[in-house]
Amino acid sequence: MLNIAVLVSGGGTNLQAILDSEARGENPHGRVTLVVASRPGVYALERAAKAGVESAVVRRKDYATAEEFDDALLETLHSRHIDLVVLAGFLSILGHKVIAAYPDRILNVHPSLIPSFCGEGFYGLRVHEAALERGVKVTGATVHFVNEVCDGGAIIAQKAVEVHEDDTPETLQKRVMVEAEWKLLPAAVASVCEKLDV
Repeated sequence: MLNIAVLVSGGGTNLQAILDSEARGENPHGRVTLVVASRPGVYALERAAKAGVESAVVRRKDYATAEEFDDALLETLHSRHIDLVVLAGFLSILGHKVIAAYPDRILNVHPSLIPSFCGEGFYGLRVHEAALERGVKVTGATVHFVNEVCDGGAIIAQKAVEVHEDDTPETLQKRVMVEAEWKLLPAAVASVCEKLDV
C-alpha cells in the first residue's frame, strides 16, 4: 500500500474526488496519508481534516530561495514516508530536487487536452479562456507525470469534454472538472499505485 501526498492551493475539489474514490474502495494499492497546502486557510485543509488525513502547510514565501522551499517540501514528504505525490491545483513550481526525488511518482492534472493550452502561464480559468478564444469544440483534462518542463511529462490519461456555444470560462471550467478531472485523476492515481505496489 503506497502512501500518497496530495498537494493543493485552494478548495481541493480534486482532492475530494481522490478521497471519495478511495472511500469507495477504488484504490486498493494506495491511500492519501498527507495533504500539503501552499498556504494556510484553504478549504482543502478542511477536507483533509474531515477525512482524518494529516495536513501540513509549506509556503514558498516563508523561504528565502526556491531551493530552501524544495528542501522543506522534501522534508515534509520524506518524514511521512510518501511514495507518490499528486498535484491537485498546487500553484507552486516544484524544483529539480523534488522532481529528482520522485521520478515518475509525481502526477499532475491539467484542465486541457495537452498539448493544447498548457505550459507556463496556463492554469485555472486562463486555460478555459484560451480555449474559448481559440474557438475549440472539444477540450478536456490530462493527467501526466511531472518532469522539469511545465506540463511536459508523459501523459497518463486524457478525457475529452464538449464545449458549448454559450460557455463562459466558468461554466467550461466546471464541466471539465465534473466530467473529466474528478473522474480521470482518481482513476490515474489508482492505476499508477497498482503498477508501483509490487
